[in-house]
Amino acid sequence: MSSLIDLTAVEQRKLLAQKQVSAREILDAHLGQIEAANGLVNAIVALDAEVAVEKATAVDESLAAGLDPGPLAGLVTAHKDLEETKDFPTTYGSPLFANNQPKANSLLVQRMSDAGAVSVGKTNVPEFGAGSHSFNPVYGTTRNPYDHARSAGGSSGGAAAALASNMIAVADGSDMGGSLRNPAAWNNVVGFRNSPRMVPSADGDWSIMGIKGAMGRTVEDLVLLLRVIGVPYVGDPLSRPLNLPDEIVPFDRPLRVAVSADLGGLPVESDVLSVLRQLRVDIEALGWQVEENEPGFSGADECFRTLRAFAYANGPLAHLGQGLAKTKKSIQHEYRTGLALTGAEVAAANAQLSKQWRRAVRFFENFDILLAPVTQLSPFPTDWEYPKLVDGVQSDHYIDWMRSCCRVTTMGMPALSLPAGFTDAGLPVGVQIVGGPWNDVGVLRAAKTIEEATEHWKRRPPEL
Repeated sequence: MSSLIDLTAVEQRKLLAQKQVSAREILDAHLGQIEAANGLVNAIVALDAEVAVEKATAVDESLAAGLDPGPLAGLVTAHKDLEETKDFPTTYGSPLFANNQPKANSLLVQRMSDAGAVSVGKTNVPEFGAGSHSFNPVYGTTRNPYDHARSAGGSSGGAAAALASNMIAVADGSDMGGSLRNPAAWNNVVGFRNSPRMVPSADGDWSIMGIKGAMGRTVEDLVLLLRVIGVPYVGDPLSRPLNLPDEIVPFDRPLRVAVSADLGGLPVESDVLSVLRQLRVDIEALGWQVEENEPGFSGADECFRTLRAFAYANGPLAHLGQGLAKTKKSIQHEYRTGLALTGAEVAAANAQLSKQWRRAVRFFENFDILLAPVTQLSPFPTDWEYPKLVDGVQSDHYIDWMRSCCRVTTMGMPALSLPAGFTDAGLPVGVQIVGGPWNDVGVLRAAKTIEEATEHWKRRPPEL
């Protein structure tokens, strides 16, 4: 039973389809792992085994009746605590919503449920998803499975840590400035910021900044979930087909690869750079044509900060009223900054966003992919809110250390975090694989090629 948790999601699904194992057996194995590991990492919150048992039983009954219970049938998951779930509370990591019980699932959660996924609860997040360190007053801090004294990242930190600890098989997440990519890198799993709204949202607007997406321990696991949640939805004005092939196969030709060590001069610590230098050697051994190059990033930081603050001030936080004073100071600062923006400043930021897109389009006329750091440093201590220094450079803002992801966000291109190796201290490092316009499949294929060549994903946390 315990060996079931060591299998990939794709392998678990095959065993279930072949009736070599039941959904209930898969669930029991994962519940056992949650009991053993969650106290160490605090990744899964609002756990409700009874809900999960009911779902797993329904999957087994469907199989016994000769029915197809769905592509995610029997796969244990937990949903990010920013996604509304009717079976579990949705707190957004805030005491203001500690008792919030939605009446319906979000579009993403409902699609996973309809596909047979077995949900056990929620995954931990920073308060309102702000920042890339998953701690909040409701559930506490999520710790890194590779070093429990260090951060698991965020805002999908609980999802990444739960995957890395084999407590769930697949995970959903979201990403504006790196919330799928940062925690994936720090937990040695795969996180994909797909092209904007390839995974639709029922309340989607015209912004390309925030997206919903998938995580998995392998590229194939991630794609298994992506096939379910990446289906167009007419209620989302930016929704578009993902057009995934039947199988994601490695490339059988050399790729034209651009490598950027610092994405426009950002500080990056030496332990991260050392791992990525070795990865470059591995990639060159594939016969890929590698050169140092990058698109321009001038104006990207100001663009990202402006649009992010505008989104905070004019999104759900706008309805908190006096309750805003009970949130963490960084959220209050973001809200005030957004309120102070003029229409001209927002318009200028949107114009810059268009400029970033056009730069990237021209850049990818000459390259298949861009490789860069996901994070600018390895996981920091859990008692920090954020790192004040990166490679000796002062951070003036609580997301300064995340700019290696934020700058890529402004390009509007698909970007994936893939396990790239480990520091001398045994901490995971991820590589950011960025593709051209709507080339999500190309990014996935490149990731699959590197994954098979390096197999870094197979190095599990010490407790496993």
